Amino acid sequence: CRATAAAAARLGLACHIVANGTKPERATGNALLVRLYGASVTYVATREERAPAMGRIADELRAQGRRPCVIPLGASTPLGGMAIARGVGELAAQGVRPDVIVHATSSGGTQAGLIAGCALYSPGTRVIGVSADDPAEEIRRTVLGIMAGMGAELGLGPEWLTGGGERAPACVVDDSQVGDGYGVPTDASREAQQLAARTEAVITDHWYTAKALAGLIARARHGELDNAESVLFWHTGGQASVLS
Repeated sequence: CRATAAAAARLGLACHIVANGTKPERATGNALLVRLYGASVTYVATREERAPAMGRIADELRAQGRRPCVIPLGASTPLGGMAIARGVGELAAQGVRPDVIVHATSSGGTQAGLIAGCALYSPGTRVIGVSADDPAEEIRRTVLGIMAGMGAELGLGPEWLTGGGERAPACVVDDSQVGDGYGVPTDASREAQQLAARTEAVITDHWYTAKALAGLIARARHGELDNAESVLFWHTGGQASVLS
């Protein structure tokens, strides 16, 4: 939501955010930035209530003659996946084609885009998503569904993207780092966060990126990346969350 609010502010667009939880007495982290960007925020009790609330707000705006674009959780749609796929294309254009990409995965859009992008621009690259919350098989189904929707946009048959051909890319989801749940730090994520900050000045958060980095570190220590000459950690943001 922070990135959406920032983009809207830059483009001169109104932004309406729906967040679960209660309005904080003192805004910090993402809530503070969203407020600074001028977005309006509606709070609902649970994550499941966000989509219906977004639909109601969109209907109200249409009734006012506005043209809302509804962006779901994580921008995890075929269009959102296309943006990530183009990012892989930008990497490849710079000559960067890693053996492995490791990233945080949850709502599926990032992983769908990375897999499709690698299939198009860097076929030898493996993509490993480290779950921030949900079971691996649940995320995998979501990712494959988004990839199927991307087929027409990419000019590739959905069967090829979702496993119908010999060249179909694998959808690997690692849910070993979830711990006690979304946003709850683990010993491994604390270690990963501190290691990245103190050796690379890279900030990660316990909601997504620190757990993904912990997954990368675990695989490296277990020798699962020994045959990889290059491993790229796809950082999905979250720095502001550290200050919440």
